[in-house]
Amino acid sequence: MVSTQSRPTLKQRYLDEVVAQLTSEFNYANPMQVPTLTKISVNIGLGEALENANAIESATNDLMAITGQRPIVRRAKQAISNFKLREGNPIGLALTLRGERMWDFYYRLVNIALPRVRDFRGVSPNSFDGRGNFSLGITEQLIFPEVNFDTIDRVRGLQINIVTSALSDEEGKRLLELMGMPFAER
Repeated sequence: MVSTQSRPTLKQRYLDEVVAQLTSEFNYANPMQVPTLTKISVNIGLGEALENANAIESATNDLMAITGQRPIVRRAKQAISNFKLREGNPIGLALTLRGERMWDFYYRLVNIALPRVRDFRGVSPNSFDGRGNFSLGITEQLIFPEVNFDTIDRVRGLQINIVTSALSDEEGKRLLELMGMPFAER
């Protein structure tokens, strides 16, 4: 984990700069109307867990290193014979970050991990859901410096959902832009 003692926290920057900027741009009457980050959920789908029993443990260790929090194991709700899937089989991992861990993870995602992606030209601005929430797919967990290349058994992707209190995609996009999210030019 990155020490927050030497640098001002992202949350403090949000309170000092981003709130004032969003209030002037969108003419909010009350500071409570200004959108903020609510939570960040991180998911990994593990279809390979049906054949490889160590996949869940390895992916759990990776997620714990990346987020600082233990994920829960997601299990199949129904059996699908074509996929050799039985009800109750582990098929993924999920966790939700809130509070200081959420702010710290967002800072590390934007400032450390995303710039390490090969041929990175920015994230797609079209990944909003219509209500100001943003989804981001990452193809390999190795972009996070906490994951040691020598300890992984397989390269896995993960999905990151950033939930905001914004009411529209425009407000959500502007919030994430002001907080450093590198959106690609259209």
